[in-house]
Amino acid sequence: MELHHSKHHNTYVTSYNAAMEKMAAAQSSEDIQSQIALQPLINFHGGGHINHSLFWENLAPKNQGGGEPPSGNLASAIDKSYGSLDGMKEKFNAALAGIQGSGWAWLVQDTQTGNVMIRTYANQDPVVGQFRPLLGIDAWEHAYYLQYQNRKAEYFNAVWDVVNWKAAEKRMK
Repeated sequence: MELHHSKHHNTYVTSYNAAMEKMAAAQSSEDIQSQIALQPLINFHGGGHINHSLFWENLAPKNQGGGEPPSGNLASAIDKSYGSLDGMKEKFNAALAGIQGSGWAWLVQDTQTGNVMIRTYANQDPVVGQFRPLLGIDAWEHAYYLQYQNRKAEYFNAVWDVVNWKAAEKRMK
C-alpha cells in the first residue's frame, strides 16, 4: 500500500494541480475550448485524489479497529438492504469482480432516500450528486498487484480484514 499511496495517489494530486493551473490560465484568457478540453483531466485526476483520500481513511490495521464490523445506523442500513454484513460483502465482492478494466466499488448512501447501496464507477470517476460515498474499494490493478498479482478475488476478500467501518459510519447521515 505504501507504493500505492506514495506513487499512484501522488500522481493524481500532482496531475490534478497541473490541470487546475492550466484551467486557471484558460479561464483568465477566456479560452473556452481549452476549459472544455481540460475537464476530463480534472475529473480523472481530481477523482483519483478524492477516491484515494477516502480509501485511505477506510483502511486501518487490525490493532486499530480494521475489520471490526460496523455498528449503529450503518449496520442497520446494511442489514436492511442486504440482510447481513456478510450478504453485503458477497454482493460488494461480486460488484468488484464485475468491473471491467479499472474502477471502484462503493457503498453509498442515497441522499434522497437515506438507503445504502453498492455502486460501481469506472476509472477514477468520483461519487457525486445524489449519492454520498461511505466506503470505497479500489479495483485498479495498482491496488493489489504487488501482493496478489492477478489474484484480485483474494484481494477483494482480504481487504475486509482492514476496513475501517468507523470512518464509513462518520460519513453516514
